[in-house]
Amino acid sequence: MGKLITVVLAIAAISGAAYYALNHASSRSSDSGASAPKRQLDNVRGAADRIESDAEQRARDLESKMGDGQ
Repeated sequence: MGKLITVVLAIAAISGAAYYALNHASSRSSDSGASAPKRQLDNVRGAADRIESDAEQRARDLESKMGDGQ
């Protein structure tokens, strides 16, 4: 019975330490306060906006070129 209690307490201590390390390590690594997934999502949104504006510009350029020939 004593060995079982020791094993259960050891597992609880190890899992508690792992939980603390995983949750507090991520908060120390973010300098600006934004999490890594948030920064990645912001980067994707910015890239999508740039792609969309480039496509609109190319469409306007093509439209003006086609209009000049008529």
